Amino acid sequence: MTEIVIRGADHLLTMDDDRRELSGADIRITDGVIAEIGEGLDSAGEVIRAEGCVVTPGLVNTHHHLYQTLTRAVPGGQDALLFGWLKTLYPIWSRFGPEEMRISALTGLAELALSGCTLTSDHLYLYPNGARLDDTIHAAREIGMRFHPTRGAMSIGESQGGLPPDMLVEREAAILEDCIRVIDTFHDASVGAMTRVGVAPCSPFSVSRELMRDAALLARDKGVMMHTHLAENDEDIAYSLEQFGCRPGQYAEDLGWTGPDVWHAHCVKLDGAEIDLFASSRTGVAHCPCSNCRLGSGIAPVRAMRDAGVNVGLGVDGSASNDAANLVAEARQAMLLQRVSRGADAMSAREALEIATRGGADVLGRPDCGRIEVGARADVAIWDVSGVESAGSWDPAALLMTGPTRVRDLLVEGRQVVRDGVVTTIDLPVVVEQANRMARALAG
Repeated sequence: MTEIVIRGADHLLTMDDDRRELSGADIRITDGVIAEIGEGLDSAGEVIRAEGCVVTPGLVNTHHHLYQTLTRAVPGGQDALLFGWLKTLYPIWSRFGPEEMRISALTGLAELALSGCTLTSDHLYLYPNGARLDDTIHAAREIGMRFHPTRGAMSIGESQGGLPPDMLVEREAAILEDCIRVIDTFHDASVGAMTRVGVAPCSPFSVSRELMRDAALLARDKGVMMHTHLAENDEDIAYSLEQFGCRPGQYAEDLGWTGPDVWHAHCVKLDGAEIDLFASSRTGVAHCPCSNCRLGSGIAPVRAMRDAGVNVGLGVDGSASNDAANLVAEARQAMLLQRVSRGADAMSAREALEIATRGGADVLGRPDCGRIEVGARADVAIWDVSGVESAGSWDPAALLMTGPTRVRDLLVEGRQVVRDGVVTTIDLPVVVEQANRMARALAG
């Protein structure tokens, strides 16, 4: 039995059902699970001192494209809208292989961990030169992150009227076969799972109606979740109306892509009827505020979604469209965008943090994560608020108002992945050097 006690946190934001906030509290962790919360807890194992710190659940990232970490700030895509941005980057991504996928994932996962993230999804929808979803799964295991990769796909290339080049699309039968392979090999449905797998055709403009339908049938047969992009910008809506004769929400509903086992990325342009559909069907949304700003897509109606009862989590989106992967900064951006569109009282710092923790966990079907309560997994972020970022703050627990934006310590399943601001599980400087070398090679 392994035991850790986190002792004496100045502020503990539990995000439990009662949203309790405790002062001077301790947390006992036993074999990767939160066993006790109280004061003056003894420990037969390691003690992590948390005086001068705010302790929160680990943050949850519900949408990412980790492979894009090697293509940040590409000049040709810096000022492009979504479709133009994709056309700039597709030829670069076509030169990736397994090692590029692994190093990009390690780099992106480390960046997420330093920003307080303990559970992340990933949407990998292209597989050039022998790359497989396995490459990112092995990277997540190496770094020790809780991981929900999704087997994405593109099947309609330019020659068939799609957006991606033909070299990056796959046969639909092969896509479904590989979905079965990765689910059977890696998916763990048990409580506390470190790896779960989802099925994720890239978007309505890069796969066929038949693949969307068949992917939903396969996912439900296997008992895994489903993910795609939806209603990201005005171009997306126009494409749906022209090609399908309906709005994206109706298209999703018609093909079985609504329900508690589905979450959609972006949803910037959902209208009132679509929001009500998502609320009644318990369909989740991954809100990606920085990417939506970066690509000029707009401000997602998160306040309206939350008020209607839609499950909303946060996503950093791909590092080529953000171009960072700092999840606590993403939460601050979510709060600020709702305020700029709806007023200063539209979203509090605590509500945005709730979306970033238990909100994301609920979207991913993980009620065992995203909260600090007895029986939950020991995914915990410890934020040092004794530094200059929080100096003068009257409410250090309002982290998103001040900072910091990097954790001091991060525990995943009770394992310390970040200690004193340093990733403990990989040699990060070596990984960063490899990432930079690969990026230079891709730039030619």
